[in-house]
Amino acid sequence: MTPNEKFERDGFVAVRNFFGSEEISAINTALACFIREYLHKLRPEDVFFEDKAEQKTLKQIQQLQKHDSFFSKLFENKPRLLAEQLLGENVIGKNLQYFNKPPGRNQATPPHQDGQYFMLKPCHAVTLWLALDDTDEENGCVRYVCGSHKHGLRPHKRTQTLGFSQGITDFGLPEDITNEVPCPARPGDILAHHALTIHRANANNSKYRTRRALGFIFYAKSACENFKAHKRYQDHLANELAQAGKI
Repeated sequence: MTPNEKFERDGFVAVRNFFGSEEISAINTALACFIREYLHKLRPEDVFFEDKAEQKTLKQIQQLQKHDSFFSKLFENKPRLLAEQLLGENVIGKNLQYFNKPPGRNQATPPHQDGQYFMLKPCHAVTLWLALDDTDEENGCVRYVCGSHKHGLRPHKRTQTLGFSQGITDFGLPEDITNEVPCPARPGDILAHHALTIHRANANNSKYRTRRALGFIFYAKSACENFKAHKRYQDHLANELAQAGKI
């Protein structure tokens, strides 16, 4: 079965060794430099920590491609080609994110569909999740519900998980449990999932291991984004987090 066939059937596909060891080393070097030199210059709503007082609890960085030429070039290279292959059309690059689950200081990622955040019609988009560390069930690998992208958006509501403000309200149906699979990954592997695919991740329960990744988000060119609604939600969320002292 080809990657496209698996993506269409399951709503996700794992592409092993998408980036080689030298490419991952270069990404890690650029990422460490960015965190050291530029993190303090970013807007508070673009950087999330489990604990704002401790930099080692860094959880997310948004829009890396807008702040650094290395990540801008990375964003427009191989990941874009894969996104176009899987969606079957030209794409628009929207976001390059950094994710981490620091050991011992993190929360589970609630079950959700990325399309809830994207506000697209039709909801045709893909997220590419690039592993920078070994990820497994102990340190919180991504878990997908096979075939869930075929059934539209499920109801969501506000969560208290920083960086994942929406979660599915009725998750846990028999079909969710039966069809959910964990997806361990090695550095350089990419997990690609459709914007309607239900996914989640447990907390990092390891003692010392990080669970770092990059997320590349691409919208299909045929999808129409509700810019006003999206901005309204983002502004409201940023204000709410600021008032709560979380950013």
